Amino acid sequence: MANELKLFILLYTDADVDTDLAAKVRQQGFDALSALEAGKTRLKDDEQLDFATTQQRAILTHNQKHFAPMHEKWLSEGREHAGIILSTQVPMGELLRRTMRLLNQVTADEMRNNLRYLNDFAERKK
Repeated sequence: MANELKLFILLYTDADVDTDLAAKVRQQGFDALSALEAGKTRLKDDEQLDFATTQQRAILTHNQKHFAPMHEKWLSEGREHAGIILSTQVPMGELLRRTMRLLNQVTADEMRNNLRYLNDFAERKK
């Protein structure tokens, strides 16, 4: 991956994430691409991360079971990625709100080679 500093995260949603999320994120002014839009819905998980990496995009997925260990494996192998964002299944409105909080608070440079949980960006009740 290029070592140039990047401010805004380029988002890629894998096939597990509602396809509409990428379009809704774009409506908010961010760069987002879904697996369906990219024609990549049939890729295996490791291929999804490979594709996102070649596009310099952080991947958003609900598949914590496979992507959390894959993150550790990539780090141990010295491989770089643009970031992995894990989310539980939540309604679209909440998924969009959490995604927008992350995109407005975390830079692409901060996301690189990191794993973040979208639940950390849920609105906290006072």
